[in-house]
Amino acid sequence: MANNDSIGIREIPKPGKWLALSIQHIFAMFGATILVPFLVGLSPAVALVSSGAGTLAYLLITRGRIPAYLGSSFAFIAPIISAKMAGGLEAAMVGCFFAGLVYGIVALFIHKFGLNWLLQLLPPVVAGPVIIVIGLGLAGTAVDMAMFIPGTEPKEYSLTHFSVALITLAITIIASIFLKGFLSLVPILIGILGGYSYAFMIGMVNLAPVREAKWFQIPDLMVPFVTYTPSFSWGIVAIIVPVATVTIAEHIGHQMVLSKVVGKNYIQKPWLHRSILGDGVATMIGSLIGGPPNTTYGENIGVLAITKVFSVFVIGGAAVIAILFGFIGKVTALISTIPTAVMGGVSILLFGIIASSGLRMLIDSKVDLGEKRNLIISSVILVLGIGGAFIQVSDEVQIAGMSLSAFAGVILNLILPGRDKQVMNSEMFSKSTNEKSKASVA
Repeated sequence: MANNDSIGIREIPKPGKWLALSIQHIFAMFGATILVPFLVGLSPAVALVSSGAGTLAYLLITRGRIPAYLGSSFAFIAPIISAKMAGGLEAAMVGCFFAGLVYGIVALFIHKFGLNWLLQLLPPVVAGPVIIVIGLGLAGTAVDMAMFIPGTEPKEYSLTHFSVALITLAITIIASIFLKGFLSLVPILIGILGGYSYAFMIGMVNLAPVREAKWFQIPDLMVPFVTYTPSFSWGIVAIIVPVATVTIAEHIGHQMVLSKVVGKNYIQKPWLHRSILGDGVATMIGSLIGGPPNTTYGENIGVLAITKVFSVFVIGGAAVIAILFGFIGKVTALISTIPTAVMGGVSILLFGIIASSGLRMLIDSKVDLGEKRNLIISSVILVLGIGGAFIQVSDEVQIAGMSLSAFAGVILNLILPGRDKQVMNSEMFSKSTNEKSKASVA
């Protein structure tokens, strides 16, 4: 739904229009938000609730000044799976809570000392390759979901399942390339719907759970000291918490884009530290009810760019609808009937896009890989992260995968001579934003 009339950040649309505009944001975030819990073994219904509650908390913390929607973060998929194998989902939720605390600490430091220290610690030559590791590290998961029958050991190949995945992938790609306007922002949802329809036609979908489900149903919440007794583990913290450093860098990138879309500078004080704090609180809320960590969604920023509707009340309306969906039993049951192969099909593209976004960060930041320093940092990060290297600190603590590669990248960036002098600081961005704030976004 394109809208030529801009609606300001604090404007409230008429009720019917308000509902329609909020539903657009639900469509934009829905596919990705339910995919993350699907992959890590959490409840999609709880993910919807945590997404909505986290977004409302974010809007409150940012004083209703930043129109951003928060959904499930893909960066935490591999760490949550690893933590789940090491100590169970309950332990993973504790780790996610501490990741949210890291956001709060970083927000405090940005408020006190500005942004440059973080950009110097995590320049594009470090953040870009780590994001590539996050995407490519999940490649095996996507292919397994696409090719093999779920629950078989040893893994049993199925051409039928693979055909569902490939058709889902094809529909998603076609939607991404050929659809225009708002529809171009929801290729994941379109791909899931198309793949689901094909799977239904070949008899792979069982709708009995939908018929049996109640309309109102409390989702399977995981609440500490209510449904389980949390326990602290340095090993789980070492697996999950380091991811927050990379997602914070990603968050700053989203705020830069949002600033250009809305025409306001969300990097300068007092906005960035509030935005990062809001993201961290949303992640902690998710961990306290059994949902995945949250992050600002580029898809919903795209909706803002196309519709020119910047109202935080529209974003808040979408958050409320997401929470309501989490309590509708038939919606939850319908999500549970989506075949694994369908999710595998969209995952092939999504995880590749994550990796490609890291490459794009290197290109957009003009990182010269012809320089030995940059080449060494990126090479070490990629091989350590994708190769599965780990350091066994103790029987309980293991630093592995993305965490190890991120640590290695930060250390190399700090100790190798010739540190990049072109790291974008807040003043440089302020000038850029002021010049481009009135530019239209296609």
